[in-house]
This record gives sequence, C-alpha cells and structure tokens, in this order.
Amino acid sequence: MTDHHIPAGDLMPEGIYPPTEEMLNEPVPEEVQERQKENLRKVWKTPEGWRYWTAVNNSEVGVWYTMTAFTFMLIAGVMALLMRLQLWVPENDLISADMFNQLFTMHGSAMMFLFAVPMFEAISILILPAFLGARDMPFPRLSAYGYWAFLIGGIFVIGSILFSAAPKAGWFMYPPLATIELGIGSDIWLLGLSFIEVASIAAAVELIVGALKCRPPGMRVNVMPLYAWYVLVVGGMILFAFPPLIAGDFLFELERSFDWPFFDHTRGGDPMLWQHLFWIFGHPEVYIIFLPSIAIAAMIVPTVARRPILGYSWIVLSAVGTGFLSFGLWVHHMFTTGLPNISLGFFSAASEAVVIPTGIQLFAFVATLIAGRVKMTLPMLWIAGALAIFTAGGLTGVMVAVAPFDWQVHDTYFIVAHLHYTLFGGMVFPVIAGVYYFFPFFRKKMLSEKLGRWAFWLIFTGFNITFLPMHLTGLLGMPRRVYTYPQGLGIDWLNQISTVGSFIVAAGFAVFAWDIVRPKKDQPQIERNPWGGGTLEWSHEVPETKWGVRSIPHITSRYPLWDQPKLVERMDAGRYYLPDAEEGLRETIVTSVIDARPIQVQRVTGPAYVTIWAAVFTGGAFILPTFHIYGPAIVSAAFAVVCILYWLWTSTARPPEKDMKDVGLGLSLRPMRRARRRWAGGRSGSPCWAIPRPLQASSSACSSTGPRTPPSRRRGPSMRAVISWRWPRRPSRRHGR
Repeated sequence: MTDHHIPAGDLMPEGIYPPTEEMLNEPVPEEVQERQKENLRKVWKTPEGWRYWTAVNNSEVGVWYTMTAFTFMLIAGVMALLMRLQLWVPENDLISADMFNQLFTMHGSAMMFLFAVPMFEAISILILPAFLGARDMPFPRLSAYGYWAFLIGGIFVIGSILFSAAPKAGWFMYPPLATIELGIGSDIWLLGLSFIEVASIAAAVELIVGALKCRPPGMRVNVMPLYAWYVLVVGGMILFAFPPLIAGDFLFELERSFDWPFFDHTRGGDPMLWQHLFWIFGHPEVYIIFLPSIAIAAMIVPTVARRPILGYSWIVLSAVGTGFLSFGLWVHHMFTTGLPNISLGFFSAASEAVVIPTGIQLFAFVATLIAGRVKMTLPMLWIAGALAIFTAGGLTGVMVAVAPFDWQVHDTYFIVAHLHYTLFGGMVFPVIAGVYYFFPFFRKKMLSEKLGRWAFWLIFTGFNITFLPMHLTGLLGMPRRVYTYPQGLGIDWLNQISTVGSFIVAAGFAVFAWDIVRPKKDQPQIERNPWGGGTLEWSHEVPETKWGVRSIPHITSRYPLWDQPKLVERMDAGRYYLPDAEEGLRETIVTSVIDARPIQVQRVTGPAYVTIWAAVFTGGAFILPTFHIYGPAIVSAAFAVVCILYWLWTSTARPPEKDMKDVGLGLSLRPMRRARRRWAGGRSGSPCWAIPRPLQASSSACSSTGPRTPPSRRRGPSMRAVISWRWPRRPSRRHGR
C-alpha cells in the first residue's frame, strides 16, 4: 500500500491516505485511550428512565423493531391456528363466516405487511452498521421515526379485529368485494397499511444511503459484504414497488369515501387497474422478502464452511437480476382474468426466467459448502432446512408459472401451499438461523443448542405435515378462503392432517420463543466472534458499548477478520479513524460511493422526543380519515410537518467548531455544515444522497397512475441526472447575486 498526500480543496480531505503500516503500529498511550473511551461513552450512551424511549441508536431501535415484528407474526400465527380449527371437520360452526373472513384477511396482511418486510428493515437497521464498521445508521432519527410509525400503524390495523372491525376482503383487497364492504374495515386496511408503507420507504432510504455512503475507508464496492449488496438491491426495489400500492390505496379510499369511481366498471372505472397496481407491488414484495433472508444465508455459509464464498460477483449480479426481473412478473397472478394470449406467454416466460438468477445464488451457496470444511452448527441446520423448503416452493412456482396449469389451481389450496413453501423457506427459516447466529453479537450469550434443535425439528416437521397435503387438497378442488366445506369431497382427512401439523409448528415456535426470553444470568459471557466469522460485525464491542466500533477501520478485503490479523486489536486501541468525540458530538465518516475514499465527517443525530411526535401526528393524518374525521386529520398533518421541520433544523443547526477535523492517522476531513449555496455536505454528502430517493418513489407512484402525455419539445434533465441529483449545477441567485 502506497501512501500519498491529498491536496487541500473545497471539500477534499487533507493529509495522508491510505494509512501506512508504520502509522498503524504507532502505540496510543493508555491514558489517551481511556479519555477517548470516556468521551465516546458520554456521547453515545442510551438515555435512562422515560427518556429511554427517545433513543435513536440502531442497537436499540433495531431490537424494538425486531421484537415488534416478531410479536405481530405470533399474533398472525394464532389467527392461522383458529382458521385451522375451523377447517378441522366439514360444516364446522366454531367460527362464523364473517369472523373467518376477518381472520384470513388479517393473517395475510399481518404476515406480509407487519412481519416479512418490517423484519428485513429491522434486522438491517440492527446489523448493517456492524457489517460496514460504522457507528450507526446515517439518519438515526429517521430509523426511530420509521419504528414508531410502524408500531402505531401496526397496532391500529391488527387491533381492529378485537372490535370485529377488521377488513374481510382478503389481503389483496380486490374490488368490488372491498368497494361494497360496509363498515370501516377496508378503510383501516387502505389507510393503515399506507401509513406503514411510508415507514418502510423511510427505512429503505436510510439503508440505501448507509450502504452507499457510510462504508469504512477502503471498503470498495467489490469488497462490500454481500449483505450490504442485498440491502442496496432491496432498498431500491422498495422505492419502486411500494409507491404504486400507496397510490392505489388513495384512489381506492377516494372511491369508498367520496364515490369517485376509479374501479367501478359500471361508471367508467376499471377493477383490473387495482389488480395491476397491487400486483406490481405484490410480486416484487415476494423478492423483497426473499433476498434479505438469502443475504443472511450468504453471511452464515462462509463462516460454517470456513472459507470465502464462491462466486461473489455472480451472486451480486444475480441479486440485481432477481430484483430487476421481479418487476416483470406481476401478471402471473392474473392469468385467469382474460388477458390476451400474447400477455400470458410473455409473463409466463418472465416467471420462468427469474429461476435463473435465483438458482445461481443457491448453487453458489451449495458450492461453497462442498468446497469448504463444514461445521454443522445450529445456524447451518436452519439454513439447510431453508434450502430444502425453498427449493420445493420454487419447483411448484415453476409449475404455476405455466398458464394452463395455473388455470387449474388458481385460488385453490395448491397456491396456499406454494406460497408458504416459498416464504417459509425463503424467509422464516433464514431469519431464525440469523437469530441463532447473531444472538451472541448482541447479548454475548449463546442460545441453547438443545432447544434450538428441538425448535428446528418441530417447525420443519410440522411445516411439511401442514402444507404438503395442501397441494393435494388444492388439486382435489378445495378453494382457498372458504370457512367450511361439505362432506363427501375426500378432503376431510387432508384438512385434519394439516391442522395437526399447524399445532406442531406452533409448538416449535413456542420452544424458539422460550429460548430467546428465558433467563440467562447464570450463563457465562462468551468472547467476541464465537463462530470464527471473517466479516466486520464481529469486531464490534456490543453490547458493552453503544458506539459500535472503537475506531473506524481501513478495510482491504472482503473478510477483514481473516485477512487483516491485527485489525481488531488496532480498532480497540483507537489506532484508526475517529477514535475520540472531543467536540461531544456523535460523528461518523462519509466515504465515496465506488472506492470508499474518506470525504467528510457527518454529525449523527441523537435522542429526541420529536421523532415520536412526528410519527404520532403522521399517524393521525392517516388514521383519522378512516373514521371520516377530516379537519383534525389536516391539523395532524400540519403538526407532523412542523415536527419534521423542527427535527431537521435541530439536527443540523450547530455549526462545526473547526473548518477541518483531524480524524486520525494524519488525515483531516471537512465536517458537514449547513451552507448557503450547497446542500449539507455538498453533492457528496449523505443528506444529498437521501433527497432524491423519496423523489424516485414519488415518480414511481405518479407514473403508475398518471395518464400518458405527449413529449415536450423542451429537453429536460436525463434520468441519470435525476438519479444522481446533479442537474442544478449552478448556484441559485439570491438578493441579486
């Protein structure tokens, strides 16, 4: 590595980069280390008492997010058990038809909107900074705002079933069923879930900026952890997939509340428009759920195989390809709606094509395991179960991608079985594997090997007992979403087997939940990196310290803990960047997108009540119209805007004490500041990179519903300019200057 001096400039760093071995070997006096640690401890400490809930640290918000999403999953699981009890025998009257409709609607909605996608964002907020050697996410208050919005919206939506006011038209809310439904159930679904989707978009913006701009120096894009690549892909997918559904939700609510006939074919509307808007979100959502879970597997497999992953570049390209192709598959949910044959052929072929990049990722994992020296740990057991179940779900997915076969099994229990094999294998099993793998990282305690294996075999066996017979149940003609069935169809015993299996699955989750919450005071604490992983998260000192890393390292490989032997020792001694918090502020380093060269020092926001109030008032703007209370809803929206403006102002109001900040190792960086003619930090800063992402989301929403207009003769900015936010290059004129 050759050191060279960086010339001074407007936003250019000054000093030597990259660091030399001699610089890294210089000792740091013990008294200096202790003073630096004390400064970091004061700055990054979590508030106490009632102020604890104002915390914005990713180590706190991520845990809240994860536990809340898991709680919603358990509630949805109880709903599933009630449905299985109702289907135990023909013509059962345990549950009324109306309640059964509410149960299956809320079960699907909770699993998809309150568990699957939020769980990805929760886990990413929790562990992405660790993978990147960062102290926190770039916008911690945005993470906290997203969590509180998710909590408020989730309680509002899922709590409706306690008052028999839950939606009952299915988790896809097709018109005219949802249009003519009396009561506020559909309104709760439309506005409550739109509120949650806004929180999801906020989290996606944060994750994208974090993966692009908050990597440690030296972590070029070709040495990024695979998890960061998956987060980047999925964050982009959320920005383009969620806005069409939000737009459709608002159109639907306008029809229900103000009788605007967007989806009423008798008055010029088109019910098929809703299906297009919903499924152009719905099918990418399957891969939004699947890809982050595969990302967890991509981090566990090299550790248990004890070798670097094979086909790194192929996996990255396949993840990008999967995300791209997922937006061309939505019509395969609409094969029975009378579409032209040419459309059926195109989308059938696209549905088959997505198997290729998905298969490349799975084969790369298998090849890594074959080439390595596999240690069959508990996380690996869950990953093996995930590969087996997801592969089975993928095979039935290839079957339903063929239009003639789909015509036979559409809306039968065959589709229920296919969906659960895909999502359980592609999401639930990898997430549980991640819990067992990362639990020592957060609590410095190991979960029980015995209980973990009991949970695995109960869930794995019970799952197959539950859903494998459903393939045959569907082929025999049992439609989904029916609360009972007549005798003599030959499906009684199949439903009874599925019901027994569902309770075995519930027993497995009970064992898993007990393993997490059981007292562990008597267990000895373990050392860092108990699995012998090679990625950067195991260098952190969580949970003893809330600052993440003692000093931000310089990275030279994909597996720095394997390839840089003295890395952890030097990080703990404060020999890398930002080892101190001399100004009493939370700070992190912003790096360039491609080669991760240090550019600036970014101030990271701290605890505040304003994020909670912003979420509360935003929730009021969405929830109050459900009850047709429009005046207070407008006032609530105005208060939400005021809270957000106050939050943004107070997070950047204090100017830097110095024009250049010494970050260590002979390198000085310019702190971000509020400048008159530049966005904070210039075009290279994290805030500037965050600004265009919601604009892209808005563009996606508008383009999904807006009419086609003839092209203007005036040449506007190119798409590349819009995405990179480089269009307005000239400073705006102010006061005649």
